[in-house]
Amino acid sequence: MKAFITGVTGQDGHYLTEFLKNKGYDVYGLVRRSSQPRSIPDCEIVIGDVTDTSVVDDVRAIKPDEIYNLAAMSHVADSFKIPEYTFNVNAMGTLNMLEAALNVDAKFYQASTSELFGTEPPPQDEGTRFHPRSPYGVAKLAAFFMTVNYREAYGLRAYNGILFNHESPLRGKDFVTQKIAEGVARIHLGLDDHITLGNLEACRDWGHAKDYVRGMWHIMNDNRVEPSDYVLATGQLAAVKDFCAFAFEHVGLKWQDYVRTDKKFLRPAEVPSLCGNPSKIERLGWRREYNLRDIIEEMVDAAIERFKP
Repeated sequence: MKAFITGVTGQDGHYLTEFLKNKGYDVYGLVRRSSQPRSIPDCEIVIGDVTDTSVVDDVRAIKPDEIYNLAAMSHVADSFKIPEYTFNVNAMGTLNMLEAALNVDAKFYQASTSELFGTEPPPQDEGTRFHPRSPYGVAKLAAFFMTVNYREAYGLRAYNGILFNHESPLRGKDFVTQKIAEGVARIHLGLDDHITLGNLEACRDWGHAKDYVRGMWHIMNDNRVEPSDYVLATGQLAAVKDFCAFAFEHVGLKWQDYVRTDKKFLRPAEVPSLCGNPSKIERLGWRREYNLRDIIEEMVDAAIERFKP
């Protein structure tokens, strides 16, 4: 089996590459020439960009059995600053990859997001109305429905995975969870005396990226069901301040003594609460293995190791 992964240098790309190689796949990963990742996973590297239609030729040459489209401008706050770029990568990039999948009749997985739901009250599932509150969410909404369209119009075996927040030690530094983990590590080591965050009341459903890449593969390889769309979530809600509390508690500190807030870190349009109902994919046998404390402790411990003198 051959798999083609876009966004292979990101958190999910690393774990998905590892997971698929352990299953005996040949894995090909698309990497932008301008990309400067901390590391590149052990796979066959293809230099290219989802926003360039030449990616169709790259896929045609490889003839993969499965395509995982993980490439995205994935930082919600930054999407307000660069909305055109966000839409080009997240929406037009998906269109190019759908064309590539159609060209070689590959299964297609689209990395969708809980940000589609926006202000709709939790729990959110596959039937919840979409109301995105950012350029990132709007672009991902276009990609979601384009994937549905190619499935219905052309019979493409195309799947949307609506993933709620998922974290790991590989999470990018510009995400609040990694900012907290690294802040706690630096305070613990005496390198800093505080961290500054935005909305501490925002509530999210946090899982582990390793659990969710298993879910991506599970979605595309259960032959009992027709191609469809699936929520991947834990069904458990926690606020940013709860994440802080668990992280500081892990090193024996109280978060209130070290966390400050600044309005500059607030989004122009906030999403107050996202919590998913994963019952549809659980009926296929998928279960998460990590709880929130496991994730936080793993992230903090990894950050401490990175910052040790």
